[in-house]
Formats: sequence, structure tokens, C-alpha cells
Amino acid sequence: MSGDSAPIYDDKAHVRGNLDLTKAEWQRAAEPGADPDGEYVEIAFVEHTDGVTYTAMRNSKHPDGTILVFTPSEWDAFVQGVRAGEFDEPW
Repeated sequence: MSGDSAPIYDDKAHVRGNLDLTKAEWQRAAEPGADPDGEYVEIAFVEHTDGVTYTAMRNSKHPDGTILVFTPSEWDAFVQGVRAGEFDEPW
């Protein structure tokens, strides 16, 4: 094995650090009666100047922390995985 890795294709390089989240409308899904001060995943659909609407995801307890950004196809794959139980806790 030569130790060379496969080339990495970064289809979000032009978006990274350039997605304007200042007007993002963050949404969260919460169970009825859930603690409003609890920790939730929040998402926002944000249009970029390239005409693509990206999905941003953050932790409600750390809104200024790390924000994950998904392309439309990545978001679709993630949602399909959630629906299929790929991220369910093992217990």
C-alpha cells in the first residue's frame, strides 16, 4: 500500500465561511411538553449567492458554536438515514 489517499472533492469550499447566517430562521422539533430550555438540534434553510439552499444545523445550547452545513443531497441522505434508524441509540 502506497499510503496515498484518495483525492477529496469539496463541493462546499466556496460556501465555507461565506454562508450568511445572520437572518437564518432556526427551527427545532420538540416533543409537546418538552423543556423549552432543553438542548435541541436546530436547523435553518439558508440560500447562498450560488442559488443553492443549504441546510445549517446547530446545537441550541451553543448557538455560537459549530454549525454543520449540508448540501441538498447530503441533507436528503441524512434525513433518509434518520428515518431508517441509522442514528438510533443502541440501547
